Amino acid sequence: MNDGAVRHSWRCNAAGWIAAVREGRIESRRLVTDAAMLEAARALAPRRALDIGCGEGWLCRALAERGVSMLGVDAEPALIEAARAAGAAEYRVCTHAELAAAGLGRFDLLLCNFALLQQDLLPTLRAWRDLLEPGGALLIQTLHPHACGLPQADGWRLERFEAFAAGFPASMPWYFRTLESWQALLVGAGWRIVGLREPLHPLSGKPASLLLQACPDPGS
Repeated sequence: MNDGAVRHSWRCNAAGWIAAVREGRIESRRLVTDAAMLEAARALAPRRALDIGCGEGWLCRALAERGVSMLGVDAEPALIEAARAAGAAEYRVCTHAELAAAGLGRFDLLLCNFALLQQDLLPTLRAWRDLLEPGGALLIQTLHPHACGLPQADGWRLERFEAFAAGFPASMPWYFRTLESWQALLVGAGWRIVGLREPLHPLSGKPASLLLQACPDPGS
């Protein structure tokens, strides 16, 4: 399993993902994580924000409706095509690694909503610091390491989309990180963690996600 396999999975599953998100099939998103990300972003009052790994564009649309100038990027053309068709924001096909050199300008806020699935993120996250205006922030929402029932050790895992109904012909590899590893990754890439939230699922009472807020560390 590797980053190329992640890209292949999204090519195969793009149509299924669009349907699952727009039809509200994913309970944790419907009940907890979508609202948690939106609330955290609005609390920072950005003027211009970049949604990295925007998928079919739901977060861009939600923030654009609230007056934020939004740009969404994703490596999968089919997802960007669907996002453009829905409107409300600007969208571009772009990988994580290409962002810093893509000439997109600067932003008050970078958003990564369940979009950091690769193993080697250190150089990418370091380069993203140059995308921010002074005082800007990075918001990352990811699967909570303590709530997913997996061994607490970094490594590749496989999502088979068994709970997402039909439309997902390919399994998706993704790289699991412990909470300690997430913190070490951000600090090592020159970020300072300034906020950590654990949104709770209203039915189970367990953390549904991990939400990290970071800003560039001027000492790095």
